[in-house]
Amino acid sequence: MTDPHEINPRKALELGMDRPISRRDFFDGVITATGIAAACSLPGADREDAPPTLPEDLELSPDMSYPPSRTGLRGDTAETLSVPHALRDHRFWPYAGAPEPTGEHYDLVVVGAGISGLSAAHRWLERDPAARILILDNHDDIGGHALRNEFRPAAGKGPLVAYGGSRSMERPSAWTPEGKDLLAKLGIHPERLAESSGRGLYASLGMHDSVFCDRETFPEERLVVLTPGRSAPRWIAELPVAERARRDLLMLYGDPPDWFPGLSAEEKQARLARLTYSGFLGDVCGVHPDVLAFVRTMPSDEWGYGSDAFGAIDAWAGADEHRYAGFQGLGLDRSKPSRYNSPTVIKEWDAGEPRVCRFPEGNQAIVRMMAARMIPGFATNADARGVTTASFDYGVLDRPGNRVRVRLSSPVVSAANDGLPGTATGATVGYFDGERVRTVRASGVIMACWNSMIPYLIDDLPPAQHAALRRAVKVPLLYATVQLRDWRAWRRMGIRRARFTGARWCVAELDDPADTGGYRCPRRPEEPITAHLVATPVTPGVSPADGSIAGRYALIETPYEHLEYGIRDQLTRLLGPGGFDAARDIEAITVNRWGHGYAPEYATPWDLDFYPDGRPPAAVARRTHGRIAIANSDSVPAARADAAVTAAYRAVDELQIGPARPSLGPLLA
Repeated sequence: MTDPHEINPRKALELGMDRPISRRDFFDGVITATGIAAACSLPGADREDAPPTLPEDLELSPDMSYPPSRTGLRGDTAETLSVPHALRDHRFWPYAGAPEPTGEHYDLVVVGAGISGLSAAHRWLERDPAARILILDNHDDIGGHALRNEFRPAAGKGPLVAYGGSRSMERPSAWTPEGKDLLAKLGIHPERLAESSGRGLYASLGMHDSVFCDRETFPEERLVVLTPGRSAPRWIAELPVAERARRDLLMLYGDPPDWFPGLSAEEKQARLARLTYSGFLGDVCGVHPDVLAFVRTMPSDEWGYGSDAFGAIDAWAGADEHRYAGFQGLGLDRSKPSRYNSPTVIKEWDAGEPRVCRFPEGNQAIVRMMAARMIPGFATNADARGVTTASFDYGVLDRPGNRVRVRLSSPVVSAANDGLPGTATGATVGYFDGERVRTVRASGVIMACWNSMIPYLIDDLPPAQHAALRRAVKVPLLYATVQLRDWRAWRRMGIRRARFTGARWCVAELDDPADTGGYRCPRRPEEPITAHLVATPVTPGVSPADGSIAGRYALIETPYEHLEYGIRDQLTRLLGPGGFDAARDIEAITVNRWGHGYAPEYATPWDLDFYPDGRPPAAVARRTHGRIAIANSDSVPAARADAAVTAAYRAVDELQIGPARPSLGPLLA
């Protein structure tokens, strides 16, 4: 059988892969800075960490000092992962040399410049305006997963601003108190963002959600448009599935029976809590395999894994006219969640509209607003209306004399209390500057980084905490942002979003209309626009944690050219009948690779040994260790921006107030 991801050379030319565009990674994901390359071309270095060979025809960004404009693979690149991987594989310290003190001393050192790390610094400075703070990060931009991508179309058009990771504020009315506090202090009003968006734009143009039944799943490819209000029998009739599968789908979306007759509501929910959605459909409902193939990617965009790992009880909670059918006959009360639902589902159950609020650049706007308030000269505008169109000077982030300094491309390699954890009054943090290990001292340290890395950085953690931190396995993700010449083909096809049933990229969609301040999103199909594609590399058939580990290895080994080929191929298959020509219409591509993406929250059926009635591992993992506190959304865990903020507030309180725990909101209860 032919590998569906294999590149066909002739087709690659037809798709325009021989044409220079402004965002192509010529390094297949292995470009590294000189210092990092030197450090990781050590004996035993794996393929990803090998030193690069720079091609003669390398296209450089017009402004290499401004990270959002940089070309190529972004996010968790080889440069950002090389030192963490060397630490993980125990091949860093034998070659690193003795750490050299910088002589710097701070009130607080924060490890990680994402939402949680910047929130911790912002909160600390609010309590202690005279404090000196250093923030260290292994990436080349602030924001962590909240990454901004920029494009500059031809013909004098203004820049297109897009998100490359953390996309939006989900259900802001249900945010934690800490998250709402930060938004209020930054002057962010979610309801105003919702009012300024063009949520009805695509619908007014006759463009809707769709499902693309692809050749990776079915013998015949077919696009099915899910027009709102269109009855299930009508769109089910268009699916290229076996006749028995069609009957099964009609039953599931129509009048399914009570699959658990004689059981109480609590017993039915407990039964669902022991099943995945695919397990429910296959083992309980006995549906045709084509039904399982059709639903496989339904949860992928939101949760990072497919229906074979997504809990049936959460599928019941998310059921609507087009998703997660089959539960109507159970007679369960939908006015309230089940105690078996995942924490975010419970937290957002009664949240009102708007469901999603966002800046054009996603949640990096929040990060930039915090940084601008703490670092003089970083931005020309730090308010919600002006942050998107402001100018930013990255050269001031690590300026001597600033009370708050941000040191990028500086992976932390060690953190230790200055003395026994119980009596220490400070800590020392080591980081790699591209040539050697440097150390700084601090009165307190907040680890706002990937929690699974912390055991490699702190040597004397208690065994139980060490083990709990190692369980914080993030879900890998790929976010691609594609600059298009126009979006006429999308309108001709009558779609704004498509879910693929089995191809590499599970979702392709036009950018959500989002205006703010002086920024105006494209509103006419003949205008340039950005489209977003999402891929979820989690290996199917196992738990989300095991699938994430296996999927991450496969993702890191995937060359960039394969990713670009898939983007061009899938967009052509989806939009070709509408006149789309990848070679002509794709003007730029950025792939944001998040090998360590979502923080997966606890959910059934995988965590029934402690959820919902036991003590979660994160409660042990996030314990303060002397003068070192732990933040990041991993410590909640939940893949929401407000979770990252709440974790930061907790860590600050633990270092400034003491071990007494404040109220941490519903996610940490």
